[in-house]
Amino acid sequence: MTLEIPPNEEISSNSFGIFHLRFVWKWFVIITFIALFVGSASALFLVALEKVTEIRESKQWFVYFLPLAGFGIGWFYFHYGKNVHKGNNLLLEEIHSPTSIIPIRMAPFVFFGTLFTHLFGGSAGREGTAIQMGGSISHQLVRLLPLSYKEQQTLILLGMSAGFASVFGTPFAAAIFSIEVIRIGTYRWKLFFPTLVTAYLSHLVCLFWGASHSHYPKIPLDVTGVTIVCLVIIGILSGWVAKLFSWFVHKLSEWFSLWIEYPPLRPLFGGIILVILFSIGLSPTYFGLGLPTIQAAFVGSLPWETFLFKLLLTAITIGSGFKGGEVTPLFFIGASLGNIFGFFDPVHLTLFVGIGFISVFAGASNTPLASAIMGMELFGWESGILFFFVSLIAYICSGHSSIYPSQRIGRAKMFSPSSHVGKKISELKK
Repeated sequence: MTLEIPPNEEISSNSFGIFHLRFVWKWFVIITFIALFVGSASALFLVALEKVTEIRESKQWFVYFLPLAGFGIGWFYFHYGKNVHKGNNLLLEEIHSPTSIIPIRMAPFVFFGTLFTHLFGGSAGREGTAIQMGGSISHQLVRLLPLSYKEQQTLILLGMSAGFASVFGTPFAAAIFSIEVIRIGTYRWKLFFPTLVTAYLSHLVCLFWGASHSHYPKIPLDVTGVTIVCLVIIGILSGWVAKLFSWFVHKLSEWFSLWIEYPPLRPLFGGIILVILFSIGLSPTYFGLGLPTIQAAFVGSLPWETFLFKLLLTAITIGSGFKGGEVTPLFFIGASLGNIFGFFDPVHLTLFVGIGFISVFAGASNTPLASAIMGMELFGWESGILFFFVSLIAYICSGHSSIYPSQRIGRAKMFSPSSHVGKKISELKK
């Protein structure tokens, strides 16, 4: 008995081929759009950020206007940006439960808010700005194309990946970060290829416009028994410091909200605290991005308390309502923490600083794989096994804390209660 294929089966096969071609073409257009616009926006942001940083460093008295800048940022967000003030957490919430299109005004709001924060000396980062611009720009395609809920979620992930890659120059880490940060301990591997392509193209677009990234020394694989002990201790301390940082930022945000009812006054008072610290002699190196201090950590000793002061100023800046990100300050905190261990093994100073650089970020964001990959992209692939090893230790030791309260727990960490699976970080704090 032979099986005959009905005539309409051939038509169905052809239809599938046409559908597949349309599907590929649609996502090619989407990825190209995101890479061009997000990469260009990041390039503009990096150039503008460099300019305002130069102005602030040449005119340190600008810090005294930080309270007024904070009030201005708070006032605009209160009156015109109520539904975008959540920042990165809004992107995560839309990925978990799509409800509406992310407003495009998120991009200019966070762009100018971050620039004003840095112009007047706020201690903040830049990844939050790039990720929010990427997510909001990419999500606008929902207005133009018929997309399912899962495809809308994918748009946000692609935008996040593009923003992260273009602002740091680490496309592989960006692709992993976007699929790792959603749920702790789980990965959306089926989206790795499109996020990687988007991240790499966005990175190339950013370079095309002439934006530059920080360069760091290459770290060879050269360890001793003392070195291994130091690395384990750095991993444990990085996790604890990451947990402290996340707790302090969230607590300060809660306290400012509890004590100051009118939102624009929160960054104003936060700015006043920072000005007082500056006036009593706190070094200007703790204000702004702090990239020169990160670079200095690789070549010489820093005061042991450097990481604590940066943690304090960043927590006040972000917790009171200024705009920016937490990642570059976390790099600063981690690099200066690792720098302390150069006292015990000066030969491996660059290794300790590089490890601290990525491990505090791994613990605070719960993205150990992305952090290790970033370490390899920034410091070379030779010591990759050490980046993975210490990032995992920091990830475990930070517990279920996070700089992103809307992050969910997909798989409980080692030594942590499995009952937390499926919950958001913010729910665990209640």
